[in-house]
Amino acid sequence: MKSKYQVLLIEDSKPLSNLYSKYLSNEPIDLVCLNTGRTALNYLQQNTPHLIMLDLKLPDMSGKDILRWIKKQALPCAIIIVTSHGSVNTAVKLMQQGADDFLEKPVSAERLKTTLTNQLEHIRLQHLVDDITTNFNRNTYHGFIGSSLPMQNVYRIIDAAAPSRATVFITGESGTGKEVCAEAIHNQSPRAQQAFIPLNCGAIPHDLMESEIFGHVKGAFTGASSERKGAAAQANGGTLFLDEICEMDLDLQKKLLRFIQTGRYQKVGGSREESVDIRFLCATNKDPLHEVAAGRFREDLYYRLHVVLLALPPLRERENDILTIATSFLKTYAQEEGKIFLQFSPAAEVVLRHYSWPGNVRQLQNVIRNIVVLHDGEEVSVTQLPPPLNETLSDKEIQSLTVPLHPTPIASPIECVGIATSGEELSIRSLEDVEREAIQHAIEFCNGNVLKAAVLLKVSPSTLYRKKQAWETGEA
Repeated sequence: MKSKYQVLLIEDSKPLSNLYSKYLSNEPIDLVCLNTGRTALNYLQQNTPHLIMLDLKLPDMSGKDILRWIKKQALPCAIIIVTSHGSVNTAVKLMQQGADDFLEKPVSAERLKTTLTNQLEHIRLQHLVDDITTNFNRNTYHGFIGSSLPMQNVYRIIDAAAPSRATVFITGESGTGKEVCAEAIHNQSPRAQQAFIPLNCGAIPHDLMESEIFGHVKGAFTGASSERKGAAAQANGGTLFLDEICEMDLDLQKKLLRFIQTGRYQKVGGSREESVDIRFLCATNKDPLHEVAAGRFREDLYYRLHVVLLALPPLRERENDILTIATSFLKTYAQEEGKIFLQFSPAAEVVLRHYSWPGNVRQLQNVIRNIVVLHDGEEVSVTQLPPPLNETLSDKEIQSLTVPLHPTPIASPIECVGIATSGEELSIRSLEDVEREAIQHAIEFCNGNVLKAAVLLKVSPSTLYRKKQAWETGEA
């Protein structure tokens, strides 16, 4: 990345534009201010900034229309919605449509800087992920199993974020492995030899949660017969993982915010402050912004924790990982139970791949254990699959999906790497040059339409925009 980020502000109020420019004058960004939707769209057709601050009410069009246009073009920009007081629900809906965050007017200097810093840090990490070579693939990573592209992205984000002290906010459906992810971040970090303390905020009664985090002194409440060390003290020098953070009581959220900001706390019933050095990780299976809008989660705590977002993919989106994970569980449990299972039948593999797995990896784990406990044999058949898996596909559907497919012809190595032949001489050009020339040729062929070029090249439009951005700004 260059030393400065490109930020576009779309705001029709000149005084506000000047105020935001003043707030950001010392930040490592180049700020471009435009006051109409039309000038902004013209600018975006020629430039791709790293981040866009978008006011919803513009004199010539709605900010919603600009957001839809940006998403249709697949521009790889972070988008922050700037909205007036009382329009938070609208902003949340726009985030569901692709916006990354929102600011509510009036915007303070601290809130503006914090929000932009969080988004730009996420962009920096995403660029690190994108720039790692595609052949750097791993089948396993700490406690994870899987080599699918979504999981390679997870592994690379962990690689980039682990050395930092920044808080990582892990999201994902139940059973996707959020605690496994938190442990991976800890084990990949410089704190790996120190304590990793997980705390499930949804499994502990609200009236005991403060004591679980901060500890208590003897006699602090009924039943406190001795002094107790809390998770904060246990995690000193290491990592504290707060799972299901959105379940935490609002009053305790305020104390947690102060603890995160200062690194200091008091035991329940105590009068002496203690200081600790902790890396914070948190997770939730809910949408934290929905919880903020509903008043169940403090907005200031959300922004303090929401530095690096790591979204774990559901199992149904992890391609062939389903069979890899299932086979690993099968062999592990077969050894534990003294069974001889080695593999799945082709028909059973079809069912496993096509089931939606609403409970994700945890559900898959329970299904495999059920099979191993109740059956035996070298191969798992469809009849051994428990409900509802044995009811998802008909025999005819299974048969049609197990028919071998004709292999797709593979292009020659010379065609793949751009080797020009002339007589007995070979001229080999770098893959980077071949790629750049192919992309530029496709864009020119499509009269500058990146979306059409992406279709012809069979790649994501965001990939072309990112590479084009890097060439234009001298980053590649």
